[in-house]
Amino acid sequence: MPFDRAALAQAVAAHGTVARIVLVQVKGSAPRPAGTSMLVWAGGASGTIGGGQLELQSMRGAATMLAGGPRSKLTRAALGPAMNQCCGGAVTVVTERFDAGTVEALPDTYPDIYLRAVDPAAPPLADSFRAKIDRASGSTTPLAITLHGGWLAEPLWQPSRQVVIHGAGHVGSALARILAPLPQFRVTLADPRPGYLDDLPEGVSGVDAPWGAALHSGEDDAAHFIMTPAHDDDLELCHRLLQRDFAFGGLIGSDTKWARFRSRLAALGHAPEQIARITCPIGARQFGKHPQAIALGVATQLLQFEPARTNKQVRLTQKERCA
Repeated sequence: MPFDRAALAQAVAAHGTVARIVLVQVKGSAPRPAGTSMLVWAGGASGTIGGGQLELQSMRGAATMLAGGPRSKLTRAALGPAMNQCCGGAVTVVTERFDAGTVEALPDTYPDIYLRAVDPAAPPLADSFRAKIDRASGSTTPLAITLHGGWLAEPLWQPSRQVVIHGAGHVGSALARILAPLPQFRVTLADPRPGYLDDLPEGVSGVDAPWGAALHSGEDDAAHFIMTPAHDDDLELCHRLLQRDFAFGGLIGSDTKWARFRSRLAALGHAPEQIARITCPIGARQFGKHPQAIALGVATQLLQFEPARTNKQVRLTQKERCA
């Protein structure tokens, strides 16, 4: 997972000093891959590097750093009997302490790569490693996390897909909560009804303007999910959506509802191939009709076409829209 500067800044703003733990090298079997990270602060944490003794010991080390230890630490550990884990692999872990000042001073030499020394004894940056970073910067596929001679290079995360959820009811709220922790999505939850946006998940932005405002301001490659409490509002949003660019359009409802909507959208002047760009029903039928089950199905659809480690713009194929 790339380095998420925005998430780190949010955590620092909320909790003061924060330690970030990241797996930088993984050999053999391990609970999580290289690049996996978590944040730790006094009294709390977010994310996971796989649980077990590795995570517990790493969090203890992070707590020591938060209390005034070194700003960065590099640790190598074997996941064998010593840790009471049967993975059998080995990992290299980097832990760094951040506060408002260090976040503000993060180097910006590369717009898409975070490069820094994580070992106090690290020699000057090798010319060969700098050349590798120069070649990787600007690539459509982010650089894999790389540790070289005490220097660590991580891709800076730039979420590639905006997801706009029109309606903060049971399914819309559940979908927002499922997608919010996933770094490849930026979630907007839109609902004009009083009180419906009072408890937004962390990282989700809210739009409490009339229906259609979030659609109008959405990005050209956004995914839109329409699930208002009224069919007339759903239809109007579908009508507006088909008049603009978008990557994915999803409408909550049954086959019968969609048959009626197709007819009404055609009467509004939309061609059959345009109307077919909207998926209805959404989710996975086999998951059932519970709000959380529908939301899980929708999230599965998104993850099937959304690459987790690329910043390239992606368009859905017809096969993916019908998944």
